[in-house]
Amino acid sequence: MAIDGVKLIDLCAHGDDRGSLTEIYREQWFGERAVQLNYVRSAAGVLRGVHGHFRHQDYLVLLAGSASVGLKDMRPDSLTLGEATLIELRADRLQTLSIPNGVAHGFYFYEPSTLVYAVTHYWDHDDELGCRWDDPGLGITWPCASARISPRDAALPGYPVFAAQLQERLAGKLTMSAKA
Repeated sequence: MAIDGVKLIDLCAHGDDRGSLTEIYREQWFGERAVQLNYVRSAAGVLRGVHGHFRHQDYLVLLAGSASVGLKDMRPDSLTLGEATLIELRADRLQTLSIPNGVAHGFYFYEPSTLVYAVTHYWDHDDELGCRWDDPGLGITWPCASARISPRDAALPGYPVFAAQLQERLAGKLTMSAKA
């Protein structure tokens, strides 16, 4: 099942004998204004995440390599609350993926890969929540039994703690926007 608000868009390369040009970002595709652009290189077998944000949205393009993106909808007001899915990205099939705030996500890289992603708010430690990538509570069926992860991601709490933290912050954001 697709997760409400997650957008996967095929990109079109315009090429000739010199090479090609591909538009990789339009604000209308994303629905928000990007304020920060990040460049990530990952080795084969690396898993980044799982992270969730209550403030910023992600917009990404895999430029080299291949990856699986695990997603879990944790937004209390979502039609697809609790749904989990895995999306495959390959650089030889350029696509953009938009991930709304409140949708937890992680990236498993099959081979050396390059990922570029934009966010709607500047990086803020308080907006960077997460849990162990292999916690069964996520319901994500990863394509690997083990992965190379960062010490920071290895120290993340289990799904119940992460879910409570993210739900609390998302509820606070909903309350604040209702007052505005």
